[in-house]
Amino acid sequence: MEHVPALDEDLKKTLGPATAKVLAEQLGLHTALDLLHHYPRRYAERGELTSLAELADQIDEHVTVVAQVADARILTFNGGRGKRLEVTITDGSGRLQLVFFGAGVHKPHKELLPGSRAMFAGKVSKFNHKLQLAHPAYEPLGADASDRDAATAFAGQLIPIYPACAKLESWKIAKCVDAVLPSAQEAVDPLPPALREGRGLVPLTEALLKIHRPATKADIEDARQRLKWDEAFVLQVALARRRHADSQLPSVPRRPTPGGLLDSFDAKLPFTLTEGQVGVSKEIFDDLATSHPMHRLLQGEVGSGKTMVALRAMLAVVDSGGQAAMLAPTEVLAQQHHRSIVEMMGELAEGGMLGGSDQGTKVVLLTGSMGMPARRQALLDLVTGEAGIVIGTHALIEDKVQFHDLGLVVVDEQHRFGVEQRDALRSKGKQPPHLLVMTATPIPRTVAMTVFGDLETSVLDQLPAGRSPIATHVVPAKDKPHFLARAWERVREEVENGHQAYVVCPRIGDGEDEPKKKKKAAEEDGDKRPPLAVLEIAEQLTRGPLAGLSVEVLHGRMDPADKDDVMRRFAAGEIKVLVATTVIEVGVNVPNSTVMVIMDADRFGVSQLHQLRGRVGRGSAPGLCLLVSEMHEASPARARLAAVAATLDGFELSRIDLEQRREGDVLGQAQSGVRSSLRMLAVIEDEEVIAQAREEATRVVAEDPSLDHLAGLRTALDALLDTEREQYLEKG
Repeated sequence: MEHVPALDEDLKKTLGPATAKVLAEQLGLHTALDLLHHYPRRYAERGELTSLAELADQIDEHVTVVAQVADARILTFNGGRGKRLEVTITDGSGRLQLVFFGAGVHKPHKELLPGSRAMFAGKVSKFNHKLQLAHPAYEPLGADASDRDAATAFAGQLIPIYPACAKLESWKIAKCVDAVLPSAQEAVDPLPPALREGRGLVPLTEALLKIHRPATKADIEDARQRLKWDEAFVLQVALARRRHADSQLPSVPRRPTPGGLLDSFDAKLPFTLTEGQVGVSKEIFDDLATSHPMHRLLQGEVGSGKTMVALRAMLAVVDSGGQAAMLAPTEVLAQQHHRSIVEMMGELAEGGMLGGSDQGTKVVLLTGSMGMPARRQALLDLVTGEAGIVIGTHALIEDKVQFHDLGLVVVDEQHRFGVEQRDALRSKGKQPPHLLVMTATPIPRTVAMTVFGDLETSVLDQLPAGRSPIATHVVPAKDKPHFLARAWERVREEVENGHQAYVVCPRIGDGEDEPKKKKKAAEEDGDKRPPLAVLEIAEQLTRGPLAGLSVEVLHGRMDPADKDDVMRRFAAGEIKVLVATTVIEVGVNVPNSTVMVIMDADRFGVSQLHQLRGRVGRGSAPGLCLLVSEMHEASPARARLAAVAATLDGFELSRIDLEQRREGDVLGQAQSGVRSSLRMLAVIEDEEVIAQAREEATRVVAEDPSLDHLAGLRTALDALLDTEREQYLEKG
């Protein structure tokens, strides 16, 4: 009887060491189960030619195409000493040239005859403005006697096209899958039978056979639907168990004192909170009043007033005798938050100080670059409880930092922090503190359910009264240089009207920020210049279009004291034009800034452009954002910029961004270079599956938190949550 590999068997035993090594190193596939979950990217059909028209967007990518040979000819060069075979293939949508050199021309010349069909795999390159594959691997799809065996495998079938690599083409991967396919019978089904039957899903073994060797398109659809459910459900069970475990933890309820610090703060506010701020604050106060830790995600549009909501939550905790810590990703942002919170609180931020309010508390800053005396005082204020609020960078996480009674951790810009850093701060509470995670990158509902599935979500999508709309325009610097000249005139006009401006560049330009690889690529590709740099642009503007205005620079490698000095002078209106990197992307609040020019805007992501744009129009005067790009009008990069210019809706833009970039790994593995655990599920497209899976997972975990009666689901969870991922979820 033929050997059926066990699911956890190393591929060396089944496929031999050479092939197994390539699969492991290039594609991260180590066992028969890994290979069964390496799904085809798409399927080619016999008789239907696969599109060559799409290859223009895939330069330097490894591709597989099914096409027909149109013509083949051998050319000589070097006085007849060198030979080159040029083969033109077509699929009705376009033509592509294949080239073979030297001794490698004879075999393909015999096999690739005009009219014959084959699968071709190789790396798309460009030569003399034409697309080509050099020395592609190929598999004839002929029907004559000598080819009949090879063709039988494909006859009447949908041909799976696998994600492949240079050393292992798609059809070779298909043969590897054939070798392990019998072991699909051993696959343990993670879905409870009642759920599977209720949802009309095929069994797992059937889904694996159908995804790899479908007889019809309906087979592919059945398999995909089932495999998407597996991914969504197992992940949502992991998150539901995390939520369930959190609900069992003890925490100190934190309720504001009537007539206390929060009430005093609210009484002196010079404006009315938006309905959204009031509603979200109520959700947070309700969570803080419970005896298990709050785990809430606060997401909101740029400028929707998240900091105000977070500050009121911190004041409620201080009212109840606890302390609150806000973790910010950069020193500039920590200093900015500290400055704005102290300004908003006034004398309430001077507890215990001369002239301070009796109900007040101390608000301290803790960053890595602080001088020793100030640092020592801040640490003392925290351990004695004198400081009710601390704002800091990762310096807060150090062992030396001790709290009197940490009741709330606010994490700003969640995506900038590793889970370990958040966890280290949370572990400083005597009991687990409440956690509020803030992000200014609007996250579509499904992504929030998948990435932050263990957090309850609050959304602020209403801008405070008095906020002005921001007009955004694309400036095509190469096609229409006079548009760029006009952009600088607009900056001058805004400054002359008493306002200020930002100019953002992708690079610092001090020589240290240009990786060797990029430098080399720029040298090889004469068309691509390095990204524009802060130091160069600032000099050009000072000498040229903005001569006579006070122009200064801000970037991450400046001395922290200098950075703080520049930000303070810009906020005070002494600096009129700030040329900066994305260090100003979040949290920087200068209401007098009305115009932003983003150089090489095509080098930034959609969400990042939206974040940057949110720095202007924060006062009563309207904002203007100019996206400068040299990219061609028909390019995908320009389409991206047009999308940003067309809407101020961050949720819509984040959907566009995700659809273009695809999701990273929802369990954090993307950060460590391991490929995504989502092989079939796309969090934007599969909204319905994710929402249904979350409901089912919550119900299953409520009935059986330790999954004692669901052995198959436990096995699938163990496979998904290796030690590293388990810790990731544990730390939340």
